[in-house]
Amino acid sequence: MANFDFKLHLKQQDVFFSEARFKVCAAGRRGGKTYLAAVILIIEALRSETSYGRPLTSANAVWYVAPTYSQAKDIMWAQLKELACPLGGKAKEKELTITMPNNRMIVLKGSDREDTLRGISLSYLVLDEYADMKPHVFDLILSPALSDCLGGALFIGTPKGKNHFYDIWESAQTEDWDDWEGFHFCSIDNPMIPRSEIENARRRMTAAAFSQEYEANFTAGGGTHFKREHLIIEDQLRGEVGTTYIAVDPNGYKDTKGLTGSKLAKLDETSIAVVECRADGWWVKDMIHGRWSTRETSLQIIRACQKYRPATCGIENLDVIMPYLEDQMRRLNIYPNIVPLKHGGQKKTDRIMWALAGRFENGRIKFIKAPWNAWLTDQLMDFPSPLAHDDGPDSLAYIDQLAVTVYESEVIHDDWEPEDETIGY
Repeated sequence: MANFDFKLHLKQQDVFFSEARFKVCAAGRRGGKTYLAAVILIIEALRSETSYGRPLTSANAVWYVAPTYSQAKDIMWAQLKELACPLGGKAKEKELTITMPNNRMIVLKGSDREDTLRGISLSYLVLDEYADMKPHVFDLILSPALSDCLGGALFIGTPKGKNHFYDIWESAQTEDWDDWEGFHFCSIDNPMIPRSEIENARRRMTAAAFSQEYEANFTAGGGTHFKREHLIIEDQLRGEVGTTYIAVDPNGYKDTKGLTGSKLAKLDETSIAVVECRADGWWVKDMIHGRWSTRETSLQIIRACQKYRPATCGIENLDVIMPYLEDQMRRLNIYPNIVPLKHGGQKKTDRIMWALAGRFENGRIKFIKAPWNAWLTDQLMDFPSPLAHDDGPDSLAYIDQLAVTVYESEVIHDDWEPEDETIGY
């Protein structure tokens, strides 16, 4: 068997040497993702055991899956043969398979042929251009195939809006997802590409298209409703003290600690907006967000109330979470004023625009400088794209409903009686 020296640039090496079981890599066009995937496929096929110590046999295949079978052939076949055959790999053109000297096989597949993906045992899996695949192909079909030998997977591709690929790439970078790691490299990170080629593409393409295709940035194609120049971020609160309200958009009461496949379902985040309403407008003091179970969501809400002491805490779908809230209130001995939030039959887009657009344009919403600023800004800039999350803007818009409600309740005096019933005052 001949020796072969695989050449990987620094960003490729970060992915290759990562010990994470599941790797999610957003890569720019011509950034070297196909070469990286081919090298990983070959190395994984040459293993005799997994990194978890599970022995591997010829029954445990290594698969490369593209959105379609023809794409798998066009993208990977020539590259894979060029790298694997000098190492003793035997290629079969008709089947698109390469058998390595240890009798373990690399197979090319298309996610569009779902019936051909079932009933096998995999030690490793590469899903290329994952943004173009249906997410259930991994969730329901391929994920179980990795279970026998605790196999790993590489999700790789160029972004295509903020779809399911964005969801797992973003989540893979958090500590909540054990054995997952997210990576990112641009076209310019590949030293083999002349810089002049990239600059020519920059001049030829729109800024949004170049950002997505060459810089591997996830863009949602929204940004028609809110403008970045209208967002005001301050180091500290200024002016008169106002009244604090908390609004909760509790999307996705789900357990995200489940099996591998269950992690990849598109989950909205619970968003808790903490806003102090003053004469000069709203000061957004905090935006607490995360994908939590129902019980954890109730604890996050009560902790926010304990910290900020709001006049009112409004919660959408209150009846679902109220039993958990009551448990937390008794346990922590804090009883905030909690009310239900209703969308009133309005479309979400209309409700958010009605509550926020004018205030932003007139400088009547300010953010306190904090790590969550970027998260909320991204969602506002993407709004109202269906490919992007809008949990932050949604919870923030509900403040409008709370502030108006409390204001009206404060000026109505039920115990008022006229001194003279004849003249009425």
